[in-house]
Amino acid sequence: MKQVLLAGLILISSGCSSSQTLDARASNAEPPRIAPSSLQQKKWLHGSADCQADSGPALDVFRYDAASYILRQNKCLSFEAPFIYVLFGQEKVLVLDTGATKSGQEFPLYDTVQELIQKQSALDGKTGREILVIHSHNHSDHYSGDVQFRGKANVTLIEPNFAAMSEFFNFNRWPDGQASIELGERTVTVIPTPGHQEEAITLYDPKTKWLLTGDTFYPGYLYVKHWQDYKKSIARLTAFSQNHEVSAILGAHIEMKDKAGEYYPIGTTYQPNEAPLPLQPQDLSALHQALNKTEQPTKIIMNNFILAPMSSWQKALSNMARWISQ
Repeated sequence: MKQVLLAGLILISSGCSSSQTLDARASNAEPPRIAPSSLQQKKWLHGSADCQADSGPALDVFRYDAASYILRQNKCLSFEAPFIYVLFGQEKVLVLDTGATKSGQEFPLYDTVQELIQKQSALDGKTGREILVIHSHNHSDHYSGDVQFRGKANVTLIEPNFAAMSEFFNFNRWPDGQASIELGERTVTVIPTPGHQEEAITLYDPKTKWLLTGDTFYPGYLYVKHWQDYKKSIARLTAFSQNHEVSAILGAHIEMKDKAGEYYPIGTTYQPNEAPLPLQPQDLSALHQALNKTEQPTKIIMNNFILAPMSSWQKALSNMARWISQ
């Protein structure tokens, strides 16, 4: 409960540590986007104007292909509405993040994953897959559902703290280097990307060619705790995307509207005109170029996202929440 309250205070206190602003919307001449895909066109359940009357499911489940799913939490359960990624290999099923709600009755994430496993087994005849749960970073809207998986048979859950991550991924030069997760004929690359939060990671899946960036990069209002670390992380991801085929960059939230540079305020539970989830490598490159123009923490406004340094107050709350979870 303490961690949830602290995380909420961090997000609600929206002051920035710098008054500098770089509005890059007009100068952000982006190349044409790729042809719309099923993912680009997907209209997610986006909450309700009256959550008391909301009858939508707790999870919006999107099947991208036979072995790749994206789940979104109902905004009436949590305004964060985090996205959760489920990737199947021949031996393991990877669950990236577990959402903002503990209760399996209100938010049946574990049961939903089990249903997907049963469907996959019916398709390929493969049984006994291990569930591997990891996290994009250590904020409570990404690990609250861990309690549904903890202690369950055939589940390996990596706690969202640096000690557990370092041991599992064998990070010995953090944040340099990379790690990998072998799911069985599907090897996922793990890239350290601190900045928004100290333990933040990004995944690259060669099957879908997705770059899964958590809260490091998504169509929304991006808070940065450690500015120089974040600049290096974006440079790292930009270089990676230039050397690998990336079909989509998928983060953990949608907060932008479908009009350039406009976003829904924090706490919004109804987003009828939200932007698509996917960003593209050119968006990442544009951010990298904008960051290179800044020496000090600076608010950066772009068409598809807004970047802002955390205030001192937000950093203090973040440090307290991280201390509790280590």
